[in-house]
Amino acid sequence: MSVLTSSNYLWVLFSTLLLGVASGLVGSLVYWKKQSLMSDALSHAALPGVAIAFLLFQVKDFFILIIGAALSALLGAFFIMAIKEKTRIKEDTAMGMILAVFFGGGIVLLTLVNRYSSGNQAGLDSFIYGQAASMVESDVKIMSALAIGVILIVMAGFKEWKLFLFDPDFGKGLKLPITALNTIYLFLLVVTIVIGIQAVGVILMSALLIIPPVAARYWTHSFRNMLLLSGFFGGISGAIGTTLSAFGDGWPTGAFIVLISGIIFTFSMFFGSKKGMVVEFTILRSKKKELQSYSVKGGRG
Repeated sequence: MSVLTSSNYLWVLFSTLLLGVASGLVGSLVYWKKQSLMSDALSHAALPGVAIAFLLFQVKDFFILIIGAALSALLGAFFIMAIKEKTRIKEDTAMGMILAVFFGGGIVLLTLVNRYSSGNQAGLDSFIYGQAASMVESDVKIMSALAIGVILIVMAGFKEWKLFLFDPDFGKGLKLPITALNTIYLFLLVVTIVIGIQAVGVILMSALLIIPPVAARYWTHSFRNMLLLSGFFGGISGAIGTTLSAFGDGWPTGAFIVLISGIIFTFSMFFGSKKGMVVEFTILRSKKKELQSYSVKGGRG
């Protein structure tokens, strides 16, 4: 149990909890924007940037690596929009193409880094599957600061996000800067992805953006409550997943975080108070009984 009292574990726990909250909030925007595949595409598109940043600077500085990841992810987003606008290819197809090409390129670059670099590249593979234990204090501080920034921006613009997601035409009539909000939305998505790829990994980071809001949807019809629940589910997943991975040597943090998210989703799917399968089955059975009772009374009358 000594691992749970170490300062390194507590710092990492704090950062992954914040990451989970930020992912849940941004994931709710992605959910209502109907761009779940975009989060998957951009998280995979970030990998080449990590390898290129290391090749250019030959240091494993977290800030430099996430700058490279962010630029690579933004480039992927640019290609997706360009393919959608300039060709007849649909958006989801463009996302799938960029996901595969960028991730494949990232794997090739990481292979080259591992084969030809001077030896200080150890740990870069953690960006694929996630390993919070490889983070140092400076990494945690950067990750936490950026996650707090994302959380504050999402919460501060709650009213604007509602118009942006549900009634953009009405927002335009109120002179709401829809284009600027779309840029901010994309920026928040990219930042959330790149700060989480070392702890969760590029393969599973999209799951942390997708699963919490879907789980929250089973409990509420309110956008505000969904944001809060999604952030809570993401935070809990980050905290518990990090704690479980801390007990093993080299256990991937991202896998445990996503596993906990999956458990929360499964519970919500069955027992959610608004759309849960058990609740819907109970309501349906109750309506059938009422209908049968009404039919019997009508027949007697």
